[in-house]
Amino acid sequence: MFFSYGEGNKVKHGTAGKVFLGFLIGCCSSALAADWQATVTKDPPGKFQEPRPFRATYNFGWSGFTAGTGEALLTKPSEQRFELQGTGKTIGLARALWRFDVTLHTATDAHTLRPIETTQTETARSKKITTHLAFTANGVTRSRTEGPGAGTTKSKQFSFPNLFDLHGAMLYLRSQPLKDRNVHRIVVYPATNAYLAIVTVAGHEKISVRAGTFNAIKLDLQLNKVGKNLELQPHRKFRRATVWVSDDVDRIILRIDAQIFVGSVFAELQSVRFDNPKS
Repeated sequence: MFFSYGEGNKVKHGTAGKVFLGFLIGCCSSALAADWQATVTKDPPGKFQEPRPFRATYNFGWSGFTAGTGEALLTKPSEQRFELQGTGKTIGLARALWRFDVTLHTATDAHTLRPIETTQTETARSKKITTHLAFTANGVTRSRTEGPGAGTTKSKQFSFPNLFDLHGAMLYLRSQPLKDRNVHRIVVYPATNAYLAIVTVAGHEKISVRAGTFNAIKLDLQLNKVGKNLELQPHRKFRRATVWVSDDVDRIILRIDAQIFVGSVFAELQSVRFDNPKS
């Protein structure tokens, strides 16, 4: 079968079909990109009480086996910004098999809850990767240095209005009413790619963790990768996660259970100390 472009000028169906199919897919991708962008939550930060400065420790692991520990320190050095400093590392047998250390520093606008900048450094054996994210209202510029010594730095820009980093996303979500079946769709850029995060309030229940027993808000998390043409793609390494936050004035993360490509992983609050008394 042929497509004819005038007498004596025939093109095989396969070639023309591929051209037409590519055009059709491009049009559909653009339409789908526009569709999902229209569903992104545009609500401003909620009226919930702002977080108190705190120091918290967490354990991490998979399939019930503890493999790492971490510490998070939240401060408010000025009226304009929150800062979060985090450290983490593998421990015990996991460290003997895979020596891994990570540090994190984020700065977030205290009024809009939008990220200002994020710096993350990961060290695994002799390899060191430092990622710096600089956010604006229109997107993010990523600088990534990888390798021993000074390493090689590569930069990348991603344009999308009102992006969140991980900490900004948590601050924004905790500011909302979080009533049962509420759904928030936000775009998050944690390190190297953007993701559409769909967060659904699954319910309210009591949960016990190492730090104690709490009334909790249960959140369901799903992620889709945002491609370079703003099309949504499945996240190949992440399936879904459940997050519990305390149902009180602090709304601190109590536990995370996630299904990823290596199985079930978790994070659990071990201890927390607040600098300011509850108001």
